[in-house]
Amino acid sequence: MPEPFSPADIITCLARHEVDYVLIGGLAGGFHGSPALTNDADICPSRDHENLERLAAALKEMDAKIRAVGVEPLKFACDATFLALIDVALNLTTRWGDFDIFYHPAGSPNGYADLVPHAVEYEIDGATVMVASLADIIRSKRQAGRPKDHLTLPILEALQDEIADRERQNPRHS
Repeated sequence: MPEPFSPADIITCLARHEVDYVLIGGLAGGFHGSPALTNDADICPSRDHENLERLAAALKEMDAKIRAVGVEPLKFACDATFLALIDVALNLTTRWGDFDIFYHPAGSPNGYADLVPHAVEYEIDGATVMVASLADIIRSKRQAGRPKDHLTLPILEALQDEIADRERQNPRHS
């Protein structure tokens, strides 16, 4: 049975360990105002060795285990070497709920390097979190093409249109 989902605890743990990452997926959409619910946190971390060391320390604090359908969560060698070997994604369960790591999310072949220039800073419980831009989230969901993404896309696109309308009506002055 999965743990209760507490994204604030996941984010503050990553902040305590000074992990460089961009929040992606449904939770990132929520930061932009999407009402679509999600039951996990998805990140795209920087892959430099020092950051993977910090990520491994955070995962240990979270009591992270590999999540796979039909089997009990599996313990793993939670260190930078293991994390560096993962090429695409790592699906985990933690003491604060499900947590997924994507190195190359759909639409961002260079991962963190593609996402960080457009990311938006938000604050949650005193921790700063870099959140993928709404345009990057939409692009990723379009390219991933999963049924759940097709259901969420109209919500995100309407939100993007609403934000653009507000900005046209109230342009910022330099």
